[in-house]
Amino acid sequence: QFLHKKFLGQKRFSLEGGESLIPLLDRLVHEAGRRQVKDIVLGMSHRGRLNVLSNIFGKPYGTIFAEYEDNIEHAFVGEGDVKYHKGFATNIEVEGHKVHLTMAANPSHLELVNPVVEGKARARQAAHGPDGKNQVLPILLHGDAAFAGQGVVPETLNLSQLEGYRTGGTIHVVINNQIGFTTLPADSRSTRYATDVAKMLAVPIFHVHGDDPEALLFIADLALDYRQSFGRDVIIEIICYRRHGHNEGDEPNFTQPLMYETIRNHPPIHQLYAERLVEEGLVPEEIDAMVSGVNQCLELALSEEERTVDVGFLGKWEQIDRDYSQPKVESKVDRETLKNLAEALTRFPDGFTPHPKVLKMLENRRRTIEEGEGIDWGGAEALAFASLLNEGFSVRLSGQDSRRGTFNHRHAGLIDTQTGETCIPLAHTAQKGASFQVYNSMLSEAAVLGFEYGYSLETPFGLTLWEAQFGDFANGAQAVIDQFIVNSSTKWDRASGLVMLLPHGFEGQGPEHSSARIERYLQLCANNNMQVVYPSTPAQLFHLLHRQMKQPFRRPLIVFTPKSLLRHPQCRSSLQALTEGGFEEILPDSLEPGRVSTLILCSGKVYYDLLERRNKDQRQDLALLRLEQLYPLHQERLKRALDPYRQATRVAWVQEEPQNAGAWSFLRAHLAEALGREPEYIGRDEAESPAVGSHRTHLLEQQALVDQAFA
Repeated sequence: QFLHKKFLGQKRFSLEGGESLIPLLDRLVHEAGRRQVKDIVLGMSHRGRLNVLSNIFGKPYGTIFAEYEDNIEHAFVGEGDVKYHKGFATNIEVEGHKVHLTMAANPSHLELVNPVVEGKARARQAAHGPDGKNQVLPILLHGDAAFAGQGVVPETLNLSQLEGYRTGGTIHVVINNQIGFTTLPADSRSTRYATDVAKMLAVPIFHVHGDDPEALLFIADLALDYRQSFGRDVIIEIICYRRHGHNEGDEPNFTQPLMYETIRNHPPIHQLYAERLVEEGLVPEEIDAMVSGVNQCLELALSEEERTVDVGFLGKWEQIDRDYSQPKVESKVDRETLKNLAEALTRFPDGFTPHPKVLKMLENRRRTIEEGEGIDWGGAEALAFASLLNEGFSVRLSGQDSRRGTFNHRHAGLIDTQTGETCIPLAHTAQKGASFQVYNSMLSEAAVLGFEYGYSLETPFGLTLWEAQFGDFANGAQAVIDQFIVNSSTKWDRASGLVMLLPHGFEGQGPEHSSARIERYLQLCANNNMQVVYPSTPAQLFHLLHRQMKQPFRRPLIVFTPKSLLRHPQCRSSLQALTEGGFEEILPDSLEPGRVSTLILCSGKVYYDLLERRNKDQRQDLALLRLEQLYPLHQERLKRALDPYRQATRVAWVQEEPQNAGAWSFLRAHLAEALGREPEYIGRDEAESPAVGSHRTHLLEQQALVDQAFA
């Protein structure tokens, strides 16, 4: 009401009609503290967020007012976000011990924060040790229409009992104000209750009248007892209403005139409860004094000039730089360490019987490392994980079929063919308290990627990776990418070092098994917000993963990984390449530049098609230059790489992807600036589909672009 009076016309997404949420949360927080919970991670959408931030988290009124006054110096770090999307963290004291409260930042997607909170909670539980699930409590607040309508809700519920994602039970509070923007329940769900989707878990669902706050407190205690006893989710649905429109400038009578006539005549909850208190002997003057005191407090906060700003990079993030930089990172590992780690990766418990074909693959991998030549992609990845674990960095990898790897290249989890038991050799390479986790996820992109993003927010010194089954499938989580991963730093001052592994490459497998949509990620790049890389050798991947952990800052890393190159005889690295040097953003050619008349620029898999043709034709006048890091694209480094080829009469960019896809649209202007002229484009024509469905047509197209490059 105070905001409505002082900042007329501004959105606040009022909780009026559902105010009983505040005593419910207050009870949950304090009762959880009494049960020795040390950490509460809360996620919610925008309705009621300002009330929760001020009344439960203690966010200063003055800070909230500064955001309404748009006092940038008090309100934002970076470009910021609107006030009802921001997160917050604080500590409160309950019976002599500290409880840490965290509210996750959440954009307007409403329910997408759910898996993010679960990932944050899981990481915090791991930090607390074996009893972490009892010490960290996730709480999720939902709207009725969103809980029933958005697919990420059942996806997140489905995570709750899975080995790699369970968090010991979540308390869900659904604020059922019986309307979604302007849509009534009859038009927004096919079930009686908004919470019926949660019946998939067979957990308690309590429906409580929002005008009865004491009933809600009783249910809060019961819900906590159940969660702490059984480690399962609990649902509390507050049956209430929304006094104003979707936002305070909206007119609800346009679409629900009868409902809002009833609401207009219905006394607010504080008035109803005050009448009960008066009947029980609390005189009206005391209530008036309480109201007056609150208003004085708000007026005082509005007049204050000193305001606080919630900033990130505190606590475990203090050693991480906020800003992007280009330091030289030490990513090489000595030869003996790598050989010892390779031996450990083929060491199994006594009596363990791996599949013969898997055993042969692992032994061949160890042999290449011992001999120092022919290390493939899976071998380099395993050595990267093992050497990071050996140095004390934890590694967590999840995704659909990521234990084996979609293309049979990883086998991080081995199955005994006689007993069915699992062995994870990488776990034995961890030192200094590090751990290795690898999980096959449920068949979801949005919830699982959101979970891993949340996990990465709590693990600045751990490598968190999500792998898509095919890179194309990441589009099922596009909202997580668009609204969280690419801009959390500038919107909320929160960094993430999440790695996304996206298998990419045109091999004739059709429209949904070819392209990880390089162009989409490059379109989202600005101000060094993330790293987009298309490495072409196993050694490059090895150094890249080390660089991700050892650079002083954290940024999301998008890696376009191979499919056919996993077994390509030319896509191999020597052990020396792992023990020397580091990740190279641009890989030069071995040809003498003075003899080159044609310079071909490319990235990733197509390099090997071009190299095969060059070897066949014995061309010594055609150089192949690989751009391994597409963003950030350092213009000066690019110019230095191109300078030796200034005499080349022909310069072209070659890609497999259609002309309106891939890296061409992004690189075109950068290449022209560095070259001083427009490069030639060689690749597929513009297309509305990423790739053709016919394998024969694919081969003809691929042959045509290689022919054009060598014309």
